[in-house]
Amino acid sequence: MGRSRRTLPEELLLLALDPATGTTAQPQSLDLGLAGAQLVELALAGRIAPDGDRIAVVVPRPTGDPTLDCALELLRRRGAPVRAVHWIGGPRLGLRQIYLSHLERCGMVAAVPGQMCGVLPTTRYQATDTDISREIRSRLDSAIRTGVPPDPRTAALAALAHAVGLGKHLYPGNEGRSSRSRLRDLIRHDPMGGLVAHAVMDVQNGAAAQPRRGPATAGRPAGPTVRATAEPARGVPMQPRHGSMARAVAH
Repeated sequence: MGRSRRTLPEELLLLALDPATGTTAQPQSLDLGLAGAQLVELALAGRIAPDGDRIAVVVPRPTGDPTLDCALELLRRRGAPVRAVHWIGGPRLGLRQIYLSHLERCGMVAAVPGQMCGVLPTTRYQATDTDISREIRSRLDSAIRTGVPPDPRTAALAALAHAVGLGKHLYPGNEGRSSRSRLRDLIRHDPMGGLVAHAVMDVQNGAAAQPRRGPATAGRPAGPTVRATAEPARGVPMQPRHGSMARAVAH
């Protein structure tokens, strides 16, 4: 996979990054969305494919992206197809920070150190190339405005943005209500993106432990957010903290 093209996890994270505060919107659900975005990216690369509500590895060859290849190898080691909701709902500490650090190394964001309450060290992230963020946002806006079916990558990005709750961040207030509704409707234009997006919402609604009984419909009402009791997906390993005090990351 060439690195000239941004991956879906990177694009989702850039969408969530608030240019004014340097923090990410929807931090709790964003990690789930990033795990789901990895699955969609691997599917677009032809490495995995949906098998009902499960994910099967079809080509175990590495993509060349270390973070995606870690997820691909973990999926391969499972042997049998894994339910998307179990993979996304498994413990996956540090995934957001891994991608923030990656974007910093690529020069797309800059880390800005600070302090919380004048004591706890924090790090905020500012986009260094606003053209990239504008291009990503423009693709979503165009799909919403024109009603023309978007390409699979943009459709999956829209589905994931809706699933993690970025609609109210991207299109706030009453004036953004119709745009949020159309963002939700874009979920139907990519089967893999739809599968993963519904899995993200199922985890947030505490439904990860129960098998799906039929095709999901977009725009289901959101229930209370609870911790899912799913089997561990054993995703990206937790990254160690450095220093005498854990550094608070953008959220």
